[in-house]
Formats: sequence, C-alpha cells, structure tokens
Amino acid sequence: MMKAMSMTFNQKGDDDYFIRLLSYLRSKFKENIVEMVPFRKNVILIKTDKNKYMIKGFQTNKRLQLQEAFTATLRKEGFLKTYLFVHPQLIDPLFFEGAYFGCMEYIPPNKIPFSFHSQKNMHEGLELLEQFHFITSTFETRYRTIIPRGMIFKKWRERRKTFSSNISHLKYFVNEAFITELMDWANWSLTGMDKDPSLFINEPFCVLHGDVAHHNFLRDSKGIVHLIDFDLISIGPPSLDYLQYANRILPNLDWSMDRLAQFSTFEKLLDKKEFLFALAFPADIFREWNRLIREGSYRDQNKYNHVMDLTIGQFYSRKRFVDTLIMMMN
Repeated sequence: MMKAMSMTFNQKGDDDYFIRLLSYLRSKFKENIVEMVPFRKNVILIKTDKNKYMIKGFQTNKRLQLQEAFTATLRKEGFLKTYLFVHPQLIDPLFFEGAYFGCMEYIPPNKIPFSFHSQKNMHEGLELLEQFHFITSTFETRYRTIIPRGMIFKKWRERRKTFSSNISHLKYFVNEAFITELMDWANWSLTGMDKDPSLFINEPFCVLHGDVAHHNFLRDSKGIVHLIDFDLISIGPPSLDYLQYANRILPNLDWSMDRLAQFSTFEKLLDKKEFLFALAFPADIFREWNRLIREGSYRDQNKYNHVMDLTIGQFYSRKRFVDTLIMMMN
C-alpha cells in the first residue's frame, strides 16, 4: 500500500513511476488525493477527501473509449454486476507517460477474496458468466465492427507452435516423456476440432469476456459477485468462454469428468464432441511455459513452482481426464 502523505519509497523501479504518477494526478484532480494504492502498474486505487476511484491505464484513447462504451452498454441493457466509468472533475483528461487513464467506480471487496477453491464460488462465477452472455447476445451485433472475432483455435495453434519451438529449453526442466504426451494431447485436440467445429460455428454469438480467471470475479463487501476487466472482449460463441472456465476450475475438481458434469452448463456441453476435443488441449500449460521462457522468469521461484505444478503436479490427474475424453470419442 502506498500512502500519499507518509509512505517511504526506495526510489527504485516502479516506486519512481508511482511517485511521478501521484504528483501528476494531484495536478489534475480537483479533489484532494489523500492516498494512492497500486494494484498493478496500470491499475490503481485513488482515495480523495470525497471519493474512492479505481483508475486504469490504456495504450490508446480508443481502447479507453471502447471500455467506457461497453460497460455503459452492459449497465443500460441490465447487467448490473460490474463497474461503470465515472468522470470526476479534472483539469485535463488523464494522459501520463504514454497511457490514457480512465476512472471507474470503486467496488468495496469482501474480506475473503474470490477464488475457484470453493464449489460455491465456481457455481456463482459460472452463473454470472451465463448472465453476461445472455445480456451481451442481445447487443453483440452493435460491436461486431468494433471488437475482434474470438479466434481461440488460431491462438491455440500458434501457442502449440511456440511451445514446440521451445522444447529444446523445456528439456532442461521437464522429462521428454511428459513433453511428448502434452504435444499428443494438443494434436489430438486440434485434429478433432478441425474435423467438426460445428458447435463453435453454429452456436449463437455473444460478446465473450475472454479472460475468466478467478481474479476477474470480484465479491463485494455485501457478498455479491461482480465480473470485471473487459480488456479481452471479442465476438463469438459462449462455449469458448466456457472452455476457458472449465480449464480454470478443473484443477480444483481434481480433473474429474463426473464433478465437471455436476454443473448444468457443462453437463449439456459434454454431449458435444467438439467441446470434448477442445477440453483436451493443454492451453494453460503451453501459455505459462511460453511466457516463462519468453520472459526468462524461470528464476522466479513462485512462477516456476506454478508452472511445474500445472505440468507435473497435476499430470496424472489430467492424463486420466484426457484418457476419459479419448474413450468417450471412440
């Protein structure tokens, strides 16, 4: 936490940036800023003597305007469990060191952060995502020329290609037999989807959230769950978001097909062979290893432990899951 009046900085790295940003914001806000709490470099809580705001930076003003318009549309069309952009009195629009900053409503968080460790949270998150899809299906045509089409399978092919090109590095960390199995799962998955992608083509479209990780669900102080962060929205069938959601919660279900089928949304989708093929793709493992190698962050013990748990710690549970998928398709 960085208190505007009393925090001591070490004058290195991001601290210098936040000192400059605080000085800049004080020069632009007409309200007196009494505290600034960074969550990330571009997501910051501002406390003034009158209000609390979340401010977020965007690479272009066009991106900021899209987010403002989209969240306003969500609220207007009846999806209330998210934030709106607000416009406090400012001397000038907020533009600082290449980023355009917008101000959002502050949602007071619950004392217990939202996570996928509890069955209750998994169900509530999925229900909220279904509501989001239902509402956005009523207005997605307005955004078809503004936001991209969801191209998850193209992204997966690129991710597989990058992972394959990184194998010479991966062999220092992971036994080659595990790598071979992961590639086999990916190839089986993509080959199956190529043969019959009808679910993802014929399903009615909506606006996809695109990043249904636990940190994009926020339980407020009253216990209500909100959906936040629409940076990766796209147009496509809701099953693409459900694929990602399944991938996020399956580790907490011990990669159990039976436990996944207890969710009514997935019970229906598990009758679709295209969805079964897609579930086998190790998107999370490929993503994390590609990032780790690209950034050279395997020396970061927390990041390294996380990707090794995905790859090795969950391997045999996940293998049973993929073997079940293969049997279901035979």
